Order: sequence, then C-alpha cells, then structure tokens
Amino acid sequence: MADASPVAAAPTVAAAPTVVVGVDLGGTKTAAATVAADGTLGPVLAVPTPAAGGPDAVLDAVAGVVREVVAALPGAARLRALGVGTAGVVDVGRGVIVSATDTLPGWPGTDVAGGLRRRLADLAEVPDLPVFVENDVDAHAAGEVWRGAAAGARSALLVAVGTGVGGAVVLDGRPLRGAHHVAGELGHVPVPGAELLRCPCGRTGHLEAIGAGPAVHRRYLALGGDATSPDTRDVVARADAGDELAASVVRDAARAVGRAVAGVVTVLDPEVVVVGGGMAGAGDLWWSALEDALRAEVVDVLADLPLRPAALGNVAAVVGAARGAWNLLDDRTTDGGAR
Repeated sequence: MADASPVAAAPTVAAAPTVVVGVDLGGTKTAAATVAADGTLGPVLAVPTPAAGGPDAVLDAVAGVVREVVAALPGAARLRALGVGTAGVVDVGRGVIVSATDTLPGWPGTDVAGGLRRRLADLAEVPDLPVFVENDVDAHAAGEVWRGAAAGARSALLVAVGTGVGGAVVLDGRPLRGAHHVAGELGHVPVPGAELLRCPCGRTGHLEAIGAGPAVHRRYLALGGDATSPDTRDVVARADAGDELAASVVRDAARAVGRAVAGVVTVLDPEVVVVGGGMAGAGDLWWSALEDALRAEVVDVLADLPLRPAALGNVAAVVGAARGAWNLLDDRTTDGGAR
C-alpha cells in the first residue's frame, strides 16, 4: 500500500498584539501613547480638547486619539486596557468625575470610564475593557514615581505649579485618594500672604490665589506693574532682567508654595518631593525662593529631604495613567477576574 501523503501543517496565525494606552486629558490638549509593562513609552499623539463642546465631544476626541495610537501599530493590535489622567476630582473606583472647574464645562458627573468603554468596545481585547481614570496630577505623580524623579521611592509628594497648583501624595507606591477623592489638593491650603486674594474655588487665602502662574501676573498688575505686561511668562522675564516688583511677586509666589509644601511634608514625611509644572521652569529665582522657604519651615530631621524637579515633562501623566491601567489588570488577575 502506498504511503499516505503527509498532512500539511496548518499555517500559524500570529495573535494580534495587545497594548495598554495612557491618556493625558487636559483642558486644551489630549495626548496618548502606548506604554509597556516596563514603562517604555511609544510615540505620543496629541489632539486639541474640544472642551467647549461638552463631555460627549471630549470623550469622542479621547476615543479618537486612542484609535489613532492603536491604528499606527502593526498587526491589527487590540486594546488591552486604557488609563486616563484628567482634570477634575475623580471617583477612581467608578471612573466618574466628582467635581471640576470650568476648564472642562459640564465635566462633573461624567462617566469617563463607561463612556470610553462604549466608544472603544470594538477595539478591546475583552468585552469589558478595563478603563482606569484618575486625576491628572495623581497620574503625573504615578509617572514620576514609576519612571521619573521619584523612581524607586515608596512615598513621595508631587507638586505641580502652573495654571493652578496641584498636588499628589504617593504612599506605598500608590496615590493617596482620600475619603472624598481630594487628597493632595495643595492649591486650596491656606497660606500667609494670600489672606485677601481670591482663589478660583471662590474662597480667599488659598495657595492657588498667590502661587499659581496666573496669580503671579494678576498680582504684578495689581501692585502697579507695567500694564502692558501680557502674561506670567513676561513677569518672570522682567524679574530676571532686574525688575524688582516682578522679582518680589515671583519670590512671594514661590515662598508661598514652599511654606505649603513644608506643612504637608511635616505631616506625611515622604521620602522625596518632586516639583513640576510651568512655574517650575521659571528659573533659579523661583526655585531658590521655594527651597529656602521650605528649608526654613521644616524641623531639623527633615532638613535634608530631597527636593527634585520633575523629570518626565509633559509625558508624565500619560505614563502614570498607563501605570494605573497596568495595576488594574494586575488587580483583576489577582481577584480572578471578579472586578
């Protein structure tokens, strides 16, 4: 009997790659990229945030840029999990916005996790796409602790000073959320020098009313500075050029931040403090005033507390949000898929 013909092996079909994407959702720009389990960042894509269009338009834009990120990958990639850092106070357990400023009109109450899960269902590896949502400053802190200036630290305080003043506390490697989802809201700490200044939250005397970038410009003008000065960047430049009023306003702002940080680190005793945001790039005048105020206020045992500039720049929140998504995947695996 003739030998049976050999059966041809079925061609091997490579499984479609799966990825985790991190998103930094801001009031003017939304950025996204793939982030590997070791923190390696893929190419970052950014689109304008259609804030004036309302929550649905914003979520459509986020879903759109995530699709672009995944579509740029080879092999019909699928989305394994999504992490989002967004402006506003976030109920992380539900992925819902608790409160927010007018930077994103109508944002409070938005189900960010559910909205993105529905919009990206066809791209997901599994029917119930894991979506992790947290405050953008918390995401920034998570990124810096994972791959940035606080890498390796189990506890850290991250301070972001720009349009506002934000803070995030990382304990045992994860951001502290608080009972009302507002842990780390450093901008609303009362500070000397701000007693009669109005904070964007509507109250007076808070750090953001004197320490944030726009507050520097407002105070310079209010104290009789050159009325043609267009913005905070100009005030900082005038300070560097020897304008004593501008320098005084910049120093006062930085000192206020330093005092607030001193209060927080005295309570929490973190391993390191990391400072980022636009004002952190204002130069030595600002940075020295902040550090001098901090060192002058803390007790001796904290005298050598490391104070470092943020290292990841504008990709920190993308990396940190993705870290949250990876943690969510780990938690689901530990719980046997129960969540």
